[in-house]
Amino acid sequence: MSIPVAIGVLAVCFVVLAKCASWFVDGAVGIAEFLNVPKMLIGIVLVSLATTSPELAVSVLAALEGHPEMALGNAIGSVIVDDGVALALGVLVAGTPILINPYLLRTTGIFLIVVDLAAYAMAFDGTLDRIEGGVLLLLFVAYTVFTYVTRRRSSEAEGNRMEELKEIEASIKGRALGTLMLWFCVGLVGVLISSHFIVESAVVIAKALDVSEAVIALTVIAIGTSLPEIATGVTAARRGHGEIVVGNILGADILNICWIAGASAVVNPLVVTQKVIHFSFPAMLVIVLAMLFMMRTGHRLTRIEGFVLLAIYGAYLASTGFLFL
Repeated sequence: MSIPVAIGVLAVCFVVLAKCASWFVDGAVGIAEFLNVPKMLIGIVLVSLATTSPELAVSVLAALEGHPEMALGNAIGSVIVDDGVALALGVLVAGTPILINPYLLRTTGIFLIVVDLAAYAMAFDGTLDRIEGGVLLLLFVAYTVFTYVTRRRSSEAEGNRMEELKEIEASIKGRALGTLMLWFCVGLVGVLISSHFIVESAVVIAKALDVSEAVIALTVIAIGTSLPEIATGVTAARRGHGEIVVGNILGADILNICWIAGASAVVNPLVVTQKVIHFSFPAMLVIVLAMLFMMRTGHRLTRIEGFVLLAIYGAYLASTGFLFL
């Protein structure tokens, strides 16, 4: 496969991946509601897992096919893209500054920092093994249970994921169970197939350009698998739902490390060069801490801060040249 063909396949697969992921989410939610699964559980657990299916499929398949740098790079790179691109663009297109819920910042924000530091410590020696991956999965379970319990006790009946669930319910309203099952199956198969070709195309590009697979994963693949979050963030912000953007980004960051990196390590230990580890994790921590610091100052995000996040992401892209050395 030549580079032009690989690039073309990659672009097409990103589009197919995003569309199939949407079908997969709609089908999964519809089936769960048919089975009378509680809406709160669907909104917090199912929607969270299903909407990260692109990142999960690509990383897990990359791990299974013997490309650990791509698996871990996609998980970490997606955090960086979510904060530096998806959130930044949401802030820029919002009509007014996005207000930050102090409670969300104290709980989810602190948990995000703890998870990032824990994952860095585990991978510090260049290996994220199955046990460490299992620990990350347990942290994800703990986060999910905490979120579910606190929202059930909260007087605010509608959370960020519940708002997103409303939009999904509107799109599947009136659909028969057979149609929803078809969407679920086609979406799942499409996600898996497109993810496989994304990995294969990325490997071809990396070899042809004589660059590390981690570079491709941390940049191109991470952007491609994060396109749904970018599109959702921009749309929600333009409609005046900035709080949804913030909540979803923080939640996605935690899922990328705990759920996606953890699951990838469980299926196949991730052995990565220390150069990649000591570049990618600090880069992620820089943009995460910068984002949380901006949220903490005044409990709002302004357009200036959106530009700052984009600038940090631009500096990150430029610094990936370090991995070429």
